Amino acid sequence: MQNKNYYCIIMAGGVGARFWPMSNSTTPKQFIDVLGDGQTLIQKTFERFTKVCPKENIYIVTNKSYQEITREQLPDISDEQIILEPYRRNTAPCIAYANYKIKAKNPNAVIVVAPSDHYILKEDMFVDIIKNGLAITEANPCLLTIGIRPTFPNTGYGYIQYNEDEGFMGNPSVFAVKTFTEKPELEMAKSFLESGDFLWNAGIFMWSLSTIEKAFETYLPDINDLFKQGEGLYNTPQEEEFIDRIYQVCRKISIDYGVMEKADNVKVYAADFGWSDLGTWSSLYELRKKDNNLNTVVGNHVKMYDSEKCIVNMPRNKVVVIQGLEDYIVVENNNMLLICKKSEEQQIRQYVTDIQVDFGKEFV
Repeated sequence: MQNKNYYCIIMAGGVGARFWPMSNSTTPKQFIDVLGDGQTLIQKTFERFTKVCPKENIYIVTNKSYQEITREQLPDISDEQIILEPYRRNTAPCIAYANYKIKAKNPNAVIVVAPSDHYILKEDMFVDIIKNGLAITEANPCLLTIGIRPTFPNTGYGYIQYNEDEGFMGNPSVFAVKTFTEKPELEMAKSFLESGDFLWNAGIFMWSLSTIEKAFETYLPDINDLFKQGEGLYNTPQEEEFIDRIYQVCRKISIDYGVMEKADNVKVYAADFGWSDLGTWSSLYELRKKDNNLNTVVGNHVKMYDSEKCIVNMPRNKVVVIQGLEDYIVVENNNMLLICKKSEEQQIRQYVTDIQVDFGKEFV
């Protein structure tokens, strides 16, 4: 039987610019079947968390422009479970908003917060870890985050350094956090890996409602005060007007920078359940099936000649011939085409910015 005090906040408001042109502002990455297995990333994430808490306790925080696509892809949830942000303000405001909506229903809530677009290979292990983490945070006033044991010096992830000597609550995988580090340079990432006391930051958090509320009061009082003004309006017809008004003056800040890097009661759960944030084309390449030349191809009529280690995404019935490419990304979506070296994919964000400036928002 599931614990009725367990809640989940799924953050689904991002644009996924690094996956352009497959992902764009109209249909971001979380609403796409990027692995080609018949389910979008947000559908996978929602289904995963139905094993952790009651379905009616799962909330999706997304941008207003994604209301309809969220309803279409998650028909099992009520409109009340779709929390709509009028503007993008990063993760701290979206969590504060969801907290107050949940508080109006159940002040005893224990919450897991997770992105909508990550890949989890070992789902049963993941579910067990989340349940263990929620039990820990239900019994203790701590802010718990998930850290993934690193397998190579990835410069695209944030890192968490932990205290190796200290287990927590009898769990040998839970430690006190020493430091958070944003995406490091390669040499620093190598030293992190060699030291043995650093983990990748998975961006998944667990806490009791009362604990995270105190953290907002302490470290982000301006944001907390804004949302606190709406007590009595959440889950009523007056909520939308109130949220539209306060979001105009609410500052942008991440929960990592605003709370986690400052708080003294942060713990990390070290885990390895086959995780990827699917943040780049290269990370998707690693997960997809490959042919004998290590190409991974989506599209019914794609012919590859003298090409290897490419990731190709083409419209279903388009005839495409590719010759002589190695380690390239080749992606077409509607009237947008990207041909880019995998090694240069960090430039895609800049390409998207340039396209918006030169050709207009309709192409991004």
